[in-house]
Amino acid sequence: MNLRSKTLRIGYLVNTYPRPSHSFIRREIAALEAEGVEIHRFAMRSNRAELSDPADLAEDARTEHVLNAGGRRLLIGLLRQGAAKPRQFAAALQLARRRAAAGESSLARQIIYLAEGAHIAARARDLQIDHIHAHFGTNSTRVAAYARLMGGPRFSFTVHGPEEFDNTAALDLGGKLAGAEFCATVSSYGRSQMCRWAQTGDWDKVQVVHCGLDLSRWDTSAPLPQGPFHMVAVGRFAEQKGFGLLIRAFAKAWRRDPSLRLSLVGDGELRPQIEALVAAEGMENAVNLLGWQDESGVRAAMNAAHALVTPSFAEGLPVVIMEAMACARPVIATYIAGIPELVRPGQEGWLIPAGDADALAETMLAAAATDAETLARMSASARARVTARHDIRVSAQKLKALFSRATG
Repeated sequence: MNLRSKTLRIGYLVNTYPRPSHSFIRREIAALEAEGVEIHRFAMRSNRAELSDPADLAEDARTEHVLNAGGRRLLIGLLRQGAAKPRQFAAALQLARRRAAAGESSLARQIIYLAEGAHIAARARDLQIDHIHAHFGTNSTRVAAYARLMGGPRFSFTVHGPEEFDNTAALDLGGKLAGAEFCATVSSYGRSQMCRWAQTGDWDKVQVVHCGLDLSRWDTSAPLPQGPFHMVAVGRFAEQKGFGLLIRAFAKAWRRDPSLRLSLVGDGELRPQIEALVAAEGMENAVNLLGWQDESGVRAAMNAAHALVTPSFAEGLPVVIMEAMACARPVIATYIAGIPELVRPGQEGWLIPAGDADALAETMLAAAATDAETLARMSASARARVTARHDIRVSAQKLKALFSRATG
């Protein structure tokens, strides 16, 4: 008799989901579902007020937002779970006290995570979920760990960086890994950082699973535009992205070549400072702030540019670099984290030291002076490399295999 293999039922857990910057998680979930995996989306809270992309709005409607249950219901669920499983509850409460004492968060917040974990554990039983996978090694993974202690399914998590690596001791990445079935990292650099804080016996749990693109949506690329050399930067206007340094570097290059153009796609808390820097340099006609864009808007901005510029101070491995390379655009980026694993100097773009405005300005000028034949060769190499390394179907197949092994 032929037996059908059991369908994997995986709970995906994110703190706030979806967000405009989390399209890579949405793509990963869709690819897993295409592989026959059933995914139930959990998030602590919704970000619907800030969503405009129809795909994000649809994903929000498919997501169970835990805090919508209300504080009273979560507390009652925690107390019921404690009464039903007193030894497990005591162990989880002891961990909450230790993590609060270690500075991960206040004890009150740890108790909130514990209540969320109890809720996830109960919902996982109701939905017959086999395994929980959290994105980011922060509080979402802590909630998954509490859910496990409270009788929920085994769990795993994906670490992206850079935030997780900024305060690794307080976040207890090694402890979270010890309790997990595996940890996925988006780059070899990320794996090295996890190994720094893990017991050597847990190193084999750390697996590199690249973020990927749905390459069927990138089956063609627009030719490089005509006209003055045009660069685009995409991301949150936050300290780690280095946009303030980008404007200073662009000003240095623009004073030597006033034909240069720069577009910024994104928004954030540093927008007033960036606008002030642009105005102070008199570059309003050379620098265009496009605000947040949906996927089609980002792609249009990339197609209108000759190169992506990513001046980050800290990163994991930016998906925006993958998207630019899929658009057959070379990349100017800083030599940090996982970026050199994808972008090779002189082949797919240019790499510069982080924080060096002079080096960035010189590289912008060098890129603008690059002949058309060399730019075309770099564009083709960028597209070929990202296609070979970052196919979301391949990443989903690897994750499915890891989930299958984790659930026996």
